[in-house]
Amino acid sequence: MSPTSRPTVAVLGAGSWGTALAALLARNDVPTRLWGRDAEALAAMASARRNLRYLPDLDLPPELVYEADLATVLRGADIVLLVVPSHAFAALLDQIVPLLDPGAKVSWATKGFETGTGRFLHELVDEKLPGRPAAVVTGPSFAREVTAGLPSAVTVHATDEAFGKELAVLLHAPNFRAYTGNDILGAELGGAMKNVLAVATGVADGMELGLNARAGLITRGMNEMLRLGVALGARAETLMGLAGLGDLVLTCTGDLSRNRRLGLALGKGIPLDEAVRQIGQVVESVVTADEVARLAGFHGLDLPISAAVRAVLHGEVTPAEGLRTLMGREQKAEYPVDLFPYRHG
Repeated sequence: MSPTSRPTVAVLGAGSWGTALAALLARNDVPTRLWGRDAEALAAMASARRNLRYLPDLDLPPELVYEADLATVLRGADIVLLVVPSHAFAALLDQIVPLLDPGAKVSWATKGFETGTGRFLHELVDEKLPGRPAAVVTGPSFAREVTAGLPSAVTVHATDEAFGKELAVLLHAPNFRAYTGNDILGAELGGAMKNVLAVATGVADGMELGLNARAGLITRGMNEMLRLGVALGARAETLMGLAGLGDLVLTCTGDLSRNRRLGLALGKGIPLDEAVRQIGQVVESVVTADEVARLAGFHGLDLPISAAVRAVLHGEVTPAEGLRTLMGREQKAEYPVDLFPYRHG
């Protein structure tokens, strides 16, 4: 496929991850436009060819086009990629619905739930854009490393196999592998829930509890993700792949993770508001913890690590009290025998 025949992509959201994905696409010779709410910041990006706030020391490709007007950036766009915080997703979706070209396909790289309802983002897309091809881009991928050209891998789960493949091909590069799948619910659950669990490991490391504690929290956190996934109808292989386990390991262990850094600060005794202020970006776990609790309650699930994180974030317990609660739980089997209905013979 020649560069001129490639579809035009409009990336909505000029934060670190939106910028990284837009830069990746532009370097792949994909006609790419980047939109952001802050016209002044976007103009500064266009002038400096750098995202001065989020990725100040990394050059952006000269082919990338910057556009502050939402109607203009969407006009003629074949693929729209939303990369905004989860709490802003529904409002932006409402804005773009009347502006989309009839054949435009919609995708997103946002991780989280609709605030206040716990609905998955694909449910919002289905409701507002029924029948339109849709896809989510997710997996273990720090924006800084992607923009710097370091090796990374993600997965694209889509409602339409052809669209999922098309988007993955556009993203795929020598140092960026893009896989495909069709379990959007599982992919979204992994991308959202790992943020909550990263706070737990961050707290443990902030309290200097050791590597054993970190490994135990990651593993038991993975168990919680799988149990909630099974209850929701997600596929276990999705959660054991890049969208679940891969993203969980990265976010729990990498200090570029905002959610891990929040946990580190809380574990050192820094108040929540001050920790968020120091990070200077949206920390998804602050609202996602409530939505995970809502889903767990609806399905009658006990998710102790996720519940402890929520309690700490709400100031109901201190990190030390949360730890004592987790360590004081009764002895039990590691896995329920019916977690995975394997067939034998």
